[in-house]
Amino acid sequence: MKLFDLICLFACLILGEAAGITQHGNGTLNACEDCQSTLSYLQTIAFIGDEAFVKMLQQTCGGSLNNDGDFCLGVITLQGPVLADTLRKIEPSSRAAVLLCNALMGACEYPHVMPYNLSFPPNGQCHVPLASKVSPMVEVASMMEKPVPLRIAHFSDIHVDLLYATGSNANCSKPMCCRNYTLADEPGHNDAPAGPFGEHNCGSPPSLEESMYQAIQELSPDFSIFTGDIVDHAIWNTSIGRNEMEIRSTYSAMNKAGMGRVYSTLGNHEMSPANALPPLRLGKSLEWLFNLVLEAWPRLEGTTSDIKTYGRYSVKHPMSNLRIISINTNLYYTMNFWMYQVMDGPDPDNQLQWLIEELDSAERNGDRVYIIGHMPMGSSDAFHDASNYFDQVINRYQSTIAAMFFGHTHLDQFEISYSDYQAQTAENAVSISYIAPSMSPLSGMPAFRIYTVDPITFGILDAETYSADMDQEGFNIRPVWTRSFSAREEYGSFVNPPLDHSPKSELTPAFWHNVTTLLESNATAFDAYWARRTRRWNVQSCDSDCRKQEICQLRAARSQDNCHQVMPTNFFGTQRKSRSTSNSQRNGRELLA
Repeated sequence: MKLFDLICLFACLILGEAAGITQHGNGTLNACEDCQSTLSYLQTIAFIGDEAFVKMLQQTCGGSLNNDGDFCLGVITLQGPVLADTLRKIEPSSRAAVLLCNALMGACEYPHVMPYNLSFPPNGQCHVPLASKVSPMVEVASMMEKPVPLRIAHFSDIHVDLLYATGSNANCSKPMCCRNYTLADEPGHNDAPAGPFGEHNCGSPPSLEESMYQAIQELSPDFSIFTGDIVDHAIWNTSIGRNEMEIRSTYSAMNKAGMGRVYSTLGNHEMSPANALPPLRLGKSLEWLFNLVLEAWPRLEGTTSDIKTYGRYSVKHPMSNLRIISINTNLYYTMNFWMYQVMDGPDPDNQLQWLIEELDSAERNGDRVYIIGHMPMGSSDAFHDASNYFDQVINRYQSTIAAMFFGHTHLDQFEISYSDYQAQTAENAVSISYIAPSMSPLSGMPAFRIYTVDPITFGILDAETYSADMDQEGFNIRPVWTRSFSAREEYGSFVNPPLDHSPKSELTPAFWHNVTTLLESNATAFDAYWARRTRRWNVQSCDSDCRKQEICQLRAARSQDNCHQVMPTNFFGTQRKSRSTSNSQRNGRELLA
């Protein structure tokens, strides 16, 4: 047996042992040390070369990974070179290695946040108060007796599958079905034929996407927010060419539907391989993706350089004092393996410094700001350090930021930012993140949000969810999108203190904190919320511990405070979810969000 084969065999055995340990160890010291030892052996293979590294990992497919063979082989083929490059750059005993073990195998406790205090300019509010500088639109609105509220659509995680085949097998052996993988999966050869508008085990057919855009247009929003993830969940066989085709198809469908102005951001699935969007410092090219979205996104004056170089932008909404700031949250995603190479820098791509400059400019000009991104920064998928530093920015500019909008979790949720996470109260709730449900049927009933918005302050007056019930007779003839939830109606009269009956009263961060207090004390209210997360699909029980953890997550726009419990995982994190998200696991079809 050649030396290379011996090394491969030994590393595979180590991997198998590590996987076994993580099934029982759950972040113990021994499990962490064993994981770091595993990384050391993997690093040895990585130095031989990418091909050797990929070949070695692929030998574990069908064994400890317990995944579909094509899925395992494909994911390792795509992600393996990224991980190998990272392993060649980090020390197995380093902080980066501990974080990588936590992300890949759940084998290490999360280290404490590295202290880093951001530097802020002097408070600009003393120079230009918000009320003293308003746009022409706001001046006109203020002269009206009853300014007409704006309506804003928010949709996310559409995951459109251009290879979706009506009549194909909706109950296949793959993590995502409704494709003609084999003859047995083709129409007429299976017992679970896929309907034309979607199935829960499958990606979204283009017909469902078109139906949602039509439903949004019928509600006449003033503009829309799209918080990313276009590409389907077949993460084992992506390519730049295929991803580019799917991204172009989606923005073409938006234009065809007459969606008008859509403010977008980049999801983790837009890249091939998925998640792997490197920071500029590493010298890896993202030119194809950034040029593509520069072409696809609406012409945003003055943003070309930021989009083309960093995939972010800041732009004023026409005829208003509202600024939209779109950030690239992939820089803070724990499953983006490139990021473990830049742990020595607290601000990758200087995005936080750029954000401070944009927010400071908005503050001085009397603008209000919406921040949009893909991954909510309180998610367990967000690096604690980056989330902590981001939260410092939010606290500093809390009077300028009207709201934040994210997706990624696929669940109908929200997160609250506080000035003091150790003493969370309505009084120190400073900002709110609205997390949109997904259109993807993999995670529940397809859904989107409509916000009613104050035209002067741009505060949210109501948040409504519209969904299409896939269990309803006739769904696969023509989906019917109905309003299934209104935050004002559901909670307004029941929080303490009750929401002012005036339609102009905003859903403030304090209001949302009071909602969590209601969910904490009222089991009926919590159960209704819990069912709405997936739009009443596949709702599993949630005991008292589960309820505490979910409420903790809602009160944690800073990820170090979200009560996430490290769970044992398979390699590449394909079962990396905390207890409170167990009901979204889709009968073992858990995929990276």
